[in-house]
Amino acid sequence: MADKIRCAHILVEKLSTAQEVLNKLNSGESFAKLAEQYSLDGTRKRGGDLGFFGRGMMVKPFENAAFALEKGQISGIVKTEFGYHIIKRIE
Repeated sequence: MADKIRCAHILVEKLSTAQEVLNKLNSGESFAKLAEQYSLDGTRKRGGDLGFFGRGMMVKPFENAAFALEKGQISGIVKTEFGYHIIKRIE
């Protein structure tokens, strides 16, 4: 397993919004465009790109979900103390 992975995410406040975004992703909409439109943090300007990170750098539920993804795969909804995330593994 990789020491470091690169992911993007979309962070929203409400579960209902996360479900709406996930439905749009499943319908083929662009992850980057949805991140720009919906995400609450500064990564929205980069299409949600978090860059490379290793284990211990993210909160545990996020880390567990991110490291379980295959390259190109998108997670389901992941709840953390920051809100609801949808994660895409880039590399």
